[in-house]
Amino acid sequence: MTTDAGSGRGERPWAAISAFAAMLLALAIAAFVLAPPARSQGDVGARYTGVASCAGSTCHGRMEGDGTVVRQDELMKWQEPSTPGGAHSRAWAVLNNSRSRFIARNLGIGDPATAQMCIGCHATAGAVAAKGAVRGTVPLEDGVGCESCHGPAGGWLASHYAGVGTNANPDAEMRQKHLANLSAGLKKLEDPVVRAGVCVDCHFGSASDGQFVTHRIMAAGHPRIAFELDLFSSMQAHHQEDADYGWRKFGSATGRTDHVQMWAVGQATAIERSLTLFQSRRGTEGMFPEFYFLDCHSCHRRIFDQAKPVRTGVDNPGRDIPEGMPPYNDENLTMLAAAARMASPALADQLAARTAAFHKAMATDRASAVAAAAQLSQTVAALKSAFAARSFSGADAFAMVEAISAKAIGDRFTDFSGSQQAVMGVDTLLNALVSSGRVTVGAAAGIRSDIDRAYAAVKDPNAYKPAEFQASFGSAVRAIRALR
Repeated sequence: MTTDAGSGRGERPWAAISAFAAMLLALAIAAFVLAPPARSQGDVGARYTGVASCAGSTCHGRMEGDGTVVRQDELMKWQEPSTPGGAHSRAWAVLNNSRSRFIARNLGIGDPATAQMCIGCHATAGAVAAKGAVRGTVPLEDGVGCESCHGPAGGWLASHYAGVGTNANPDAEMRQKHLANLSAGLKKLEDPVVRAGVCVDCHFGSASDGQFVTHRIMAAGHPRIAFELDLFSSMQAHHQEDADYGWRKFGSATGRTDHVQMWAVGQATAIERSLTLFQSRRGTEGMFPEFYFLDCHSCHRRIFDQAKPVRTGVDNPGRDIPEGMPPYNDENLTMLAAAARMASPALADQLAARTAAFHKAMATDRASAVAAAAQLSQTVAALKSAFAARSFSGADAFAMVEAISAKAIGDRFTDFSGSQQAVMGVDTLLNALVSSGRVTVGAAAGIRSDIDRAYAAVKDPNAYKPAEFQASFGSAVRAIRALR
C-alpha cells in the first residue's frame, strides 16, 4: 500500500488543468448544476444517512488531503465554492437564486427549493423521494450529497469506516472489504456501466418524478441538457488513482480507470436512455411530440421572408429526412457511430442501418418511430455491452480521434449539440492519451489552444456556425494526429 494518498496526485496532471476550462464551457449548457441521483436498483428500502455521516475528521472531513489510503479531504473538495468540483454541493442552493425563481414562476410550481420538479435532481432528498427509497436523515440543504453517487450508506457505512490492517496482507484485505461493501449497497462506480447508470438519471433524464427536463421547462428558462461521462467524471473526482485505489477497486496496484471505455460506454448509455424515454410517455406532451428529443437548431433559426430566399438548414448525411422536418437530436448517436467499429464492425453496420431507419420513421408517424427506436435500442445496448467487455489502449484513443474526425462523421456536425459532443470527446481522448503515457504532458499542453478554439466555436448556441466549427475542430484533430 502507498503510505500517503496524496502521493498519487497528478495521475492525470494535464487533464486537471485542461479539462477544467473545458468543463466550464461544457457545463455552461447544463450549468444549473443538474446532479445525479441515487439509482432505484437496490435502493428501495435502503437507508440514507446524509453527508454528515461522512464528515468526521478521521473520515472524509480533513482540511488537507494527506490520508494514508484516501485523501480524506473529500468533503472539502465537494464543497469548493466556485469550481465544477463543488457543483453537487451547490445543487440545492441554486434553487434559491433569482433565475430559479424566474423559471418556477413561468412554470407555476411555487417555491423551486421544495418543488419535486426541481429537487428530484437538485437534492439527494428529492431523488430519494422520486425513487421511493427511505430518506432517513438527509436534509434538502445537503444538495447532491455523497449517497447520490455512492448509494445509500445505511447498509455499508459501519464496515466502510472500520479500517484495514488486521491481517498480513492489507491490500487484499482492502479489496475484500470493498467487495463486501458493494454487496451491502455501495455503488460500483469503477464499473463504467454502473457509473453511467447513476449519472444519466439527471444528467440526461429518467422516468421518475422530477428527473426529466422537458421542452416546456427549457422554454421557462432552464438550460438544455448535455452529458459526457468521462469528462464530467474528471471534474467531479475527489480522489486520485494510486496503488491503494487500484487494489481496492480492481484488485491490482496497477489497476486504473479506462477512460476511453468510460467515454464510449457513456455515449451508448446516453442514447440508450434517450431512446427508452422517447418510447415511453415522455415522448409526447399533449398533442405535441416532446421537443426535448429533437435537434434544437432545426427549429431555433432565424426566419427570412424576402424575395430572394435564404436557406437556413444544413445538409446532414446522417439524417435521411425531408426538408423542414425536425430531426431527432442525435448528438450521442454520432459519437457512437464513430466508436462502434472499434467494438464490432457488424454492430457498426447494424447501427448505421437502424439509425437511418429511425430517422426515416420520424417523418412517418409516432408508431413507426417508436418501433424503429426499439430496434435501434437493441443495437445500442449490444454496443454498450461490447464496450464494457473490452479494454482500450492508448493506440485505441488515437484511432478513436481519427474516427470522430473522419469525413463520414465530421459531415454530420451540423448542429450545436453534436459538435459539442465531438470536442468534449476529443478532449477526453487526449486526456486518456496523457494518462496512458502515449502523449507527454508538455505535448498535450501545446494542443490546448486548438482545443480551446474548438470549444469557443460551441460556447454560444446562438452563434454556432457549422463551417467554422469544422475548421477549428479539424485543426485540433490534426495537432493530435501529429503526435501519433
